[in-house]
Amino acid sequence: MAVVSVLNMEGKEVGTMELSDAVFGAKINEHLVHMAVVQQLANNRQGTQKAKTRGEVRGGGRKPWKQKGTGHARQGSIRAPQWKGGGVVFAPTPRDYSFKLNKKEKRAAMRAALTSRLAESKLIVLDELTLDEIKTKKMAAVLQALNVKKALIVTDRIDENVQKSARNIPNVKLGYIGKVTELSKKTGEEKENWSSTLNVYDILKYGSLVVTKNAVELIEEVYA
Repeated sequence: MAVVSVLNMEGKEVGTMELSDAVFGAKINEHLVHMAVVQQLANNRQGTQKAKTRGEVRGGGRKPWKQKGTGHARQGSIRAPQWKGGGVVFAPTPRDYSFKLNKKEKRAAMRAALTSRLAESKLIVLDELTLDEIKTKKMAAVLQALNVKKALIVTDRIDENVQKSARNIPNVKLGYIGKVTELSKKTGEEKENWSSTLNVYDILKYGSLVVTKNAVELIEEVYA
């Protein structure tokens, strides 16, 4: 098992933590990681781009001039693609770009991304992350103490003070992993379900992965 230092919000070491090899020591499959990133970007696409073909553009039903004897090239419609205002060749139409990955592939890609952050010394574990007020300056001071400028911060609970203090800092994004209580639509009973915004794309996009100690334990529980 890998052992990492646990830091406080002042950037000082307050302990150590053992990380599970099943999650943070997994095999790095670059193809699966690539597919996970492509899937997220593809699924985020709206797919609403549209242009009209020559059959959809208004007008152009009459032949602009006779076939021969004018000195012009032959033309059949003023809405052909070579004309101004004409249709578009192979015009894009609305489509769904999304595709699916198997559950095992998603989990393997997530473990590979987490392992890569640890291998590159870009994983920072905090004992806790709490702020007594909404203050961007305080959040910026925490990041400065940790010596990070571009970071994905993952917590085990949604803290409004932390969320609002970090939202105006460029190149910083907050993630969350935890359990939420929901009502079952069938039985009406309360049930705990996992809720997470953690994804491979964000882990790789941001320079450092800052995770609270409790969030690390939840990540290991979910992806082990």
